[in-house]
Amino acid sequence: MEKVRELIVSRPILMLGLTNATTAFVGIYLHARKEGGIKKLLYRWIFSISFAALKVVAKDTVDAERNKMKAKTREMVLKHVEGERYQVLPAKGMPKDKVIKLLKDISGKETKWRDGMISGTVYHGGDDTTQVISAAFSEFAVSNPLHPDVFPSIRKMEAEIVQMCCEIFRGDENCCGTMTSGGTESIVMAVKTYRDWAKDTKGIEYPELIKPVSAHAAFDKACHYLGVKMIEVPVDPVTFKVEISAISKAVNRNTIVIVASAITYPQGVMDDIPAIAKIALSARCGLHVDNCLGSLLLPFLPAAGYSRPPFDFSVEGVTSLSADTHKYGFAPKGSSVILYRTHELRHFQYFVAADWTGGIYATPSLAGSRSGAIIAGTWAAMMYMGKEGYISAAQSIMQVTHKIAHGIMQIAQLKLLGSPDMSVVCFTSNKSSLNIFNVGDAMSSRGWSLSILQFPASIHLCVTNVHTKGKVAEKFLEDLQASIVEVETAEPGKFKDGMGAIYGMAESIPDRSLVDSIAKDYIDALYAA
Repeated sequence: MEKVRELIVSRPILMLGLTNATTAFVGIYLHARKEGGIKKLLYRWIFSISFAALKVVAKDTVDAERNKMKAKTREMVLKHVEGERYQVLPAKGMPKDKVIKLLKDISGKETKWRDGMISGTVYHGGDDTTQVISAAFSEFAVSNPLHPDVFPSIRKMEAEIVQMCCEIFRGDENCCGTMTSGGTESIVMAVKTYRDWAKDTKGIEYPELIKPVSAHAAFDKACHYLGVKMIEVPVDPVTFKVEISAISKAVNRNTIVIVASAITYPQGVMDDIPAIAKIALSARCGLHVDNCLGSLLLPFLPAAGYSRPPFDFSVEGVTSLSADTHKYGFAPKGSSVILYRTHELRHFQYFVAADWTGGIYATPSLAGSRSGAIIAGTWAAMMYMGKEGYISAAQSIMQVTHKIAHGIMQIAQLKLLGSPDMSVVCFTSNKSSLNIFNVGDAMSSRGWSLSILQFPASIHLCVTNVHTKGKVAEKFLEDLQASIVEVETAEPGKFKDGMGAIYGMAESIPDRSLVDSIAKDYIDALYAA
């Protein structure tokens, strides 16, 4: 130590430089770990610097290409628009009959989903269920749960929906929750709850959330909005379930909650929730199970004859769970629940402004006013379906899922990614020469709307009730094989303007800020009236 002290005194500038260099190296190393390694980080930096230089040297060319892509994106969105476009409020209102006829005409052109040519998107409980929901909308169109004194029945329905879900997901008498507008709001509310709980009970000022890379991007959004640091951990490259050892390494004193999926959106697999629960219990942090896609299908699989591991409040350590009733609950869109193991935890979700001059303002979730019609529609759908209806739907959906998965396994050019734990079948190319994104484009030309995925490049089909009607499974497999042949025998450049080209380009760009810009251009196009 004496020699070190002498060196510091005699060569202060050198020691300062060494200290700064060491600090910089450690900082770069830690940042590189987060970005996937030194090689990836350097590649990203080089790409960003090169692209920035290109924008300076060839600004006109870069701007022209960017505008060309914007125009292509806008054309892709607007090509589906038919009929007159209304960009100015009519000076005089349309007659009631004309408005209703216009709505029916528009709706009558959007029937693709009825043929089962889509992945997920429409979770249809059948025409009778739709009629029940429509009746609920008609009866409660003006209702608002913000005013329980005016609409006490809506308050009652919402409370009953939450209580029924507590029972479905095997919560005890302390289990509770609220309704939200969808899976994203349920997730944002859960993250907000854990942030506030951790600060109040553990004094955590710099909260961290541990999330598998396969967990829904709504957790990214929640952390971004709420100032929570998100720690991503890898999944097994074969099973696509989160690596338990990676979670153990990521946990620290700032961890407020660990996320687990039941099931994941990309590959449709369920994380090992009992194993993750043990880590959460040991760390004294929350464990949120994202069952938004699992919805009211996953809990009824055992009764339908299909085994699945435990994932709900029956697992000690699970402290919250989200489920989208507007998916396999067959409720109207805009309906989800967020459930908690205890009332004390739920209190951290609420917002109260006690001193507002307009009165004491208190809400359970993000929204103030909410649609009572959606609550009534959800309650009506659940009451109409009953456990028997959900079990029957689970049987039909799982039969088709297994048929499609088995059919894909027979196609030499394809392979499944993961083993479907529920209703999602994910697959990719088994040959480097076969571009799976081009296969997706070929399927689109045959009328299919499938889910295109990245990292790894793949496609998935989320099976719903509409796929159980007629011979949708057989048609899907026939069209898939024909699409593969089309791609394998296509002339060069045939798929250069398709979604495959866009996704292929996006996946290969190391600077993700460029992908952000492309995505924002797409959102802009959605608002082109």
